[in-house]
Amino acid sequence: MADNDEIISTLNDLIEVSKDGEEGFRSSAEHVDEPQLKTFFLRRSHEVATSVKELQDLVRALGGEPASSTSLGGALHRRWIAIKTALTSNDTVAVLNETERGEDVALAAYRKAAEKDLPTHIRFVVVRQLEGAKRNHDQVKQLRDAARAEAAAH
Repeated sequence: MADNDEIISTLNDLIEVSKDGEEGFRSSAEHVDEPQLKTFFLRRSHEVATSVKELQDLVRALGGEPASSTSLGGALHRRWIAIKTALTSNDTVAVLNETERGEDVALAAYRKAAEKDLPTHIRFVVVRQLEGAKRNHDQVKQLRDAARAEAAAH
């Protein structure tokens, strides 16, 4: 079984990645014009924020200090979304591509955490949130594929 410090570190890594996702979805909402897509991104941002709070509560319950910021990589990724969309005039496909890339990072982090020997109640939360990250990734991929098909048809 992982020791307390390792568990807290694992959860804090997930908090940073999740905060990246929360900000990434919010940023994506700012860079698309389609109302339904904006709503989708904002809803996902809110859901990820709820996951962050749950992880932070677990860290506090373990006596740790929860991460409170995004990672440097996440901030750079959001900046890249802003630059790329500015260059492509808020191209929906570009935003969805970058959002999917961000979700790839989240999936990798959650899969890595799920492989660790965590206490049962923490493993349950990590695996449940991993399923949510998979669902987000798959939905973004579907939206991206549909946007590509629509762009190709025009």
